Amino acid sequence: MKRRVVVTGLGAVTPIGNTVEEFWDGIKEGKVGIGEITKFDTTEYKVKIAAEVKDFQAKDRMDFKAARRMEPFSQYAVAAAKEAFEDAGLDMSKEDPFRVGVIVGSGIGSLQAVEKEYEKIRTKGPGRVNPLLVPMMISNMAAGNISIQLGLKGKCTNVVTACASGTNCIGDAFRAIQYGDAEVMLAGGAEGCICETGVAGFTSLTALSTSTDPMKASRPFDKDRDGFVLGEGAGVVVLEELEHAKQRGAVIYAELVGYGSTGDAYHITSPAEDGSGAAKAMELAMEEGGIEPSQVDYINAHGTSTHHNDLFETRAIKLALGDAAKDVVINSTKSMIGHLLGAAGGVEFITCVKTIQDNFIHQTVGTETPDEECDLNYAIGAPVEKEVNYVLTNSLGFGGHNAVLLLKRYED
Repeated sequence: MKRRVVVTGLGAVTPIGNTVEEFWDGIKEGKVGIGEITKFDTTEYKVKIAAEVKDFQAKDRMDFKAARRMEPFSQYAVAAAKEAFEDAGLDMSKEDPFRVGVIVGSGIGSLQAVEKEYEKIRTKGPGRVNPLLVPMMISNMAAGNISIQLGLKGKCTNVVTACASGTNCIGDAFRAIQYGDAEVMLAGGAEGCICETGVAGFTSLTALSTSTDPMKASRPFDKDRDGFVLGEGAGVVVLEELEHAKQRGAVIYAELVGYGSTGDAYHITSPAEDGSGAAKAMELAMEEGGIEPSQVDYINAHGTSTHHNDLFETRAIKLALGDAAKDVVINSTKSMIGHLLGAAGGVEFITCVKTIQDNFIHQTVGTETPDEECDLNYAIGAPVEKEVNYVLTNSLGFGGHNAVLLLKRYED
């Protein structure tokens, strides 16, 4: 028998706020965290804007010496994890550390470390490379550093499925608790690759918006959309077995009741054109949660603002929900914070939890005129205030990775 899993802690570092409170206040205000790239000179680049984390001081969020041995994605991960851990009120002196684990992923890890050290190889020789290059750049170090900083000795892994990483990590953590591998898991994603290689690579792929207007660059489902905006940050949540949470008097924010994960087996960058892979992941999440499509109140879409994603995801929603698709409210958090790649699923999961708490579905900011084939309700023009009991959150990654989670309002 599967055990019930609830959400008891939230932590975020985002382009519109470096805590969950700041982030959610920004979401409710319709704040856009997109602006000119400040991390490098973009003179020779077609793409000039990104969604950067602002005013983040790692030394204020963790041990200074430890922070110096972390690249940005790991710093963001640790900061978000510590916030979630504290929010959950966990006391490791009262826990079996081997029953508290971490599954936090990053789609890329640190491109910056590779850039910097490769330049040293070219100009000064291989002997000058930082001895910590490898442990600083590899993507599993988000989870590793969280484990070290918080003393968590349970299952410690990372799932790397490109832009579905954060959602797959939460899904795998959900399974770990359901089947008795852990009592508590910290899960989510982190990313920090707004750098020359990252921007150049996605630009050459024609995946990024070339707009110079921050308010018009990320506009999911709009007929004039022209690509996504690269973002950075981290979203980490505390998942906990229900009885364990109740015994220690934890505040329960929501219940996680379904997880679907599929592969398109179609193309390295494009989702399946009929949306069948993503649709099946949604169907699996709903089936596990024991609900009908008509019970879904809200979908936090992957909604990247690329032509293929938005069109094929719309098709997927119609395929999975049938006639109920026209009644569900859909939005894209990426309209405000850009695409956080491996961190997107973690931050968007937090958005879903807060949506259930406040019965507030944010507007898809910047979107004005939907594509003719994107003909569902994307919360355009204004937020939607309604009772929200069931939420689906979608993440779709290069390689055909589809990950979907189903959250519900907690009832004892």
